[in-house]
Parts: sequence; C-alpha cells; structure tokens
Amino acid sequence: MVDETSIFIGASRKPDDSYQRAEELLLRYGNRHGLVTGATGTGKTVSLQVLAEGFSNAGVPVFCADIKGDLSGISMMGEAKDFLVKRAEQVKLDPYQFQEFPVIFWDLFGEQGHPIRATISEMGPLLLSRLMNLTEAQEGVMNIAFRIADEEGLLLLDLKDLQALLANIAERADELSARYGNVTKPSVGAIQRTLLVLESQGAANFFGEPALRIADIMRTTRDGRGAISVLAADKLMMNPRLYATFLLWLMSELFEELPEVGDLDRPKLVFFFDEAHLLFEDAPKVLIDRVEQVVRLIRSKGVGVYFVTQNPLDIPEKVLAQLGNRVQHALRAYTPREQQAVRTAAETFRPNPDFDCATAITQLATGEALVSMLEDKGVPAMVQRTLIRPPSSRLGPITPEERRKIIAESPVAGQYDETVDRESAFEMLQKKAKEAQDAEAQAQQQNRGGSRWTIPGFDDVLGTGNRRSSNRQTVAEAAIKSVVRSVGSSVGRAIVRGILGSLARGR
Repeated sequence: MVDETSIFIGASRKPDDSYQRAEELLLRYGNRHGLVTGATGTGKTVSLQVLAEGFSNAGVPVFCADIKGDLSGISMMGEAKDFLVKRAEQVKLDPYQFQEFPVIFWDLFGEQGHPIRATISEMGPLLLSRLMNLTEAQEGVMNIAFRIADEEGLLLLDLKDLQALLANIAERADELSARYGNVTKPSVGAIQRTLLVLESQGAANFFGEPALRIADIMRTTRDGRGAISVLAADKLMMNPRLYATFLLWLMSELFEELPEVGDLDRPKLVFFFDEAHLLFEDAPKVLIDRVEQVVRLIRSKGVGVYFVTQNPLDIPEKVLAQLGNRVQHALRAYTPREQQAVRTAAETFRPNPDFDCATAITQLATGEALVSMLEDKGVPAMVQRTLIRPPSSRLGPITPEERRKIIAESPVAGQYDETVDRESAFEMLQKKAKEAQDAEAQAQQQNRGGSRWTIPGFDDVLGTGNRRSSNRQTVAEAAIKSVVRSVGSSVGRAIVRGILGSLARGR
C-alpha cells in the first residue's frame, strides 16, 4: 500500500462511506509546501504528527513548534488503544506498528529543551522592527543603527549591544542626521523603551551566543531517519510576536544558508509553521511580499514549508497559491467571515463530483479531512474525503521526567547550555568612550600649563574660565571620528544582508 517514495496519510471514502483508496503525499513533491487547516479540536495536531512521522521515516529532518505540549508524544512509543486500532482497520493500515521517533527538544527559555538563540546582527533590522512593532520613523532609525554597526565593525550580539549602540546614536544625532537623514532623540528613546519591554518579556534569552547552527536541525540518525526538532512554544506563545518573528528568522536563515539543489527525490528539511496567522497578522506589505518571495524560492533549496492554522483566510493569497499539499479539517460557519472561509477553502480544491466540497467541510468529523496532494507532474489531485491514519507514536504529552531524559541524551547536549558573551558593541563602545575621556583629560592637563590669553575667533584657553564658543571639534570628538573612519573603511563594505535583512553567519 505504501512504498519508500510516499507518506501514507489515510484512506479516502466513497459516497456510501466504504473504503476507496490510500491517500499519500509523494516525497518528491514534499518541497512544494503545504497547508493544514481546521477549527480547534478537529485533528490538526494529529495530522501534523502523522506527517512529521512520515517525513522522519523517509530520512527527512523536521522542525515544528509544540504549542500545547501535545506534540511531545512523538518522542515516545505509541500504545494500542481501542479507537486507534479501529481507525487503523478502517484505513487498512496493516500492520499497525508503534514507534518512537528521534526528537531534539528546543526552548527559547531553556526550560523544556536546549536553549535556542540568534544574534541581533543575524536577525536584521526588518525582522527586529516587526518584532518591536516600530513606526515607520522608528524603523528608519533602526536601519540607520544597523548601517552604522556594519560600517563601524560593531558586533550586535545581544540586547545590551543594541541598547549601547542606540545610546551612542542619540549622542551623535546631529552628526548622523547630516549623513543618513533625520535621526531624532525621541525616536531613539521610543526604541529603547520598547527594548526594555522586550527584555521584561524574556526576549533577552533569545538574543546572544552560541547561536543556533542550521546543521543541528538537519540531522539524521544512524538508521537513516530524520531528526524531529520540537520547539516548546507553550510559554513562548505568551509573546506571539516573538514566536512569529523567530520562526520567520529561522526560515530566512534556511533560505540564505542552504545551496540551490533543485527538485530532489525527497526534501532536505520540512518546516511546520503552527499558528501561521501570527506571521501575517498586522504585518506590513513589504514583509508579506518578502515572505511570499522566500516561500516561492526556498523550494529550490530542498525545504518544504507547511503552514498550520485554523482559517485558510489567515494566509495571504500570494502565499496560499504556493501551497500544493493540503489537508482541510472541519470548519464552523456561524459568522459571515467563517462562511467566507468555508467558500475560500472549497474553491482552492480540485472539485470532486461525488460531493459538495463546501458542505463537506462543515460536516467533517474529528480526525477526518478533505485531502488533496500533488500527483504526477505536480498536478493537484481531486479532493477526497479522508480518514486520517492513527500515529505510530504516543498521542498526548510526555512527562517532565521523560523530557529530561531525552534532553540529556540529545546529540546536541551541552553545546548550547552556557551563554557566551564575547567582546561586542557594548564593550567596544565602552572602550571608545573611555579612550575619548582619557584623551580629553590629557588635553585639559596640557592646557592648564599654557598661557591665559585668547585670540579672537578661536577657543578660549580653559584657564580663563570662559566657555568654548566656536564649533570646532574637541580632541575627544576627533578621536572618535578617526576610529569610526578607520574601522568603517576596512569592515563596512564587506557586509551583505539577505532577502529578509538577516545576516548569515560566515559572511
């Protein structure tokens, strides 16, 4: 029934509810992306679990977020419960074998998995502005800040680096405004206040080093199965914008770092984006356009992106058009928007003359879905009313003890546990400020031994007690500008940013 070139999804039903055929996802089209939608409690998580198991058994690494904790059961052997065995018989899954899968647990807060981090420089100004919900003027200042950091060779690793750079920019506002456009202290102050809010929400745990290595989410085991990276997101969902920005950053890193490979027999990685509406909610058009571009182009890198959400209207039309493999669970149609969602979902499928798609969507039982996968030559299959197969791993969450054991035995154990705080913008700016202070103090010391007369049009000698009246720069200012020019000329031109503004490591 199933071979090594496909993943068994379930069995479609005839109009009389009898068995029709096996529904499969062809692995060679696994990088054509997909969509899993449906109302709460209709079986989306189980469909995601079945797909993740199938990709793992096919040797494809998987990355997914665990919003409620239920997905953690994929790391444990399933159990022969009556309703699972009955479903296996209905879809003619014989033999129904139980498995545990190779799982690596991750957690931005380092509590339920290995810490997962990115640096400020890698995140880039576009995604940071999205995370902080900055205004257009504030986003302009953020872009200027990154431009200065790139030109002056200032490493932005964590939040304190960005805070130090912004403080430096506020002090140099007049100078920078002449070079880059209006840089106002109120805009800088607003960004700094937002950073404090982010810090209080736990974002400081995410920014820093060691940063996540893409290779660590693309592992395979000795027996050839793909590792399943599960991000603990129950606490992370308290800050949904951080959750969405992190997953978008990870997708952009995959796009920037992986080479072009074209169409393969199976994907190199499959990326599940749960609660996908958070990515597009209130997002500016420029960001949506770039996400659409990444989704369209990342296919040639061998990466499949699968969006999981309640409502198909959550996904912009341009992105929706890129999603070839679809699993549609039940939708409720009580409000006008829900009715529109049902019509939209029905219209995206290739019609089946045996039933009305829009009506069927509202009548699907839990664990039942409308399924349309890509067939030969990449053509969408006719939509089928399908019973989803039972998973081979455990349904429901694992215990804290089981989680701790898996984390301790993980192939990346110990690699991300300790934070590394090397010299970066915070320390470099402190050093420059100290050098400037020392230079000014030395100048003052020299001036104390000089004469007490003045020349009209020139600075007062400090011994008279009069204030400096000219616009000539001090020794400290000259020293700072000299350092800026020397560092900027040697480093600045080497900085290149990607399609979403992120900076790939090793560039």
